[in-house]
Amino acid sequence: MLNKIRNFLLKKNPIIFIDSESELDEALRKLSLEKLIAIDTEFDWRNTYYPKLSLMQISTNRKIFLIDCLKVNSLSKLNFIFENKGIIKIFHAIRSDVTVLTCSTNLKFTNCFDVQIAERCLSNEQSKSYAKLVLKYLKLRIDKSETNSNWLKRPFTKRQINYAANDVRFLIRIYKKQKRILEDEGSLLNVKKLTNKEVSLGSQELHIPRLKKLKFNRKIEKDLFMWRENTAMIKNIPPSFIFKDKYFKKILKIYDDGSLRSNAHNILKNEWLTDDLIRTLEKC
Repeated sequence: MLNKIRNFLLKKNPIIFIDSESELDEALRKLSLEKLIAIDTEFDWRNTYYPKLSLMQISTNRKIFLIDCLKVNSLSKLNFIFENKGIIKIFHAIRSDVTVLTCSTNLKFTNCFDVQIAERCLSNEQSKSYAKLVLKYLKLRIDKSETNSNWLKRPFTKRQINYAANDVRFLIRIYKKQKRILEDEGSLLNVKKLTNKEVSLGSQELHIPRLKKLKFNRKIEKDLFMWRENTAMIKNIPPSFIFKDKYFKKILKIYDDGSLRSNAHNILKNEWLTDDLIRTLEKC
């Protein structure tokens, strides 16, 4: 009996795959009538400065929309939904998704709710996974084996599609259960405020949170950091591909002792990068 209930819950909402502009327009028409939607993303962020958005999942109480972001170009249309204050947008770990969506599509978000933040307020547990929340509130175990699969490859496998759909399938139900408890405890407004803060942090330019983590004693240190960041941005590669963090102090040392021109190439291993770094730092 338990297996039958589990299978029913897992297959309840039909999956609608969207890979054309006309299909997206039709989905937006339907989504505009909703009061609650759940959102998640699949992306690749291993070899680029900016994340590569592959798939966006949007769930309602009745349907799950999977939007192929490599084939649908006009994703900015989604702002019609995401900026709609009358629709509650539900996420798990919202900052990550907002960062990816902001970088990839410049989407904006209002009236959001993060079930991970809600759980932190309810149980004081930091960063509780989505799978654990599904287990806690719905008594279901979900397969997370496709987390690190290649989301840029087409066509998607059945396992990937089921995985992606399940990542939003249960968010609305979890939200409803959490909301009742939060209202009883008088904590709902606090969760909304904390969620808004995460949305704001996720909407920043990528270098800002990394810059805030560092403490610079001299201007030259910040100049070196920003040179690496801007160069990585232009080339769309991770900053560590320019030079790893462990070489940061070494570059500053050869700058201080006047041997930047003779020794920088030994670190950067690239003539163009070396020349550009020297020109930049000598202006500082």
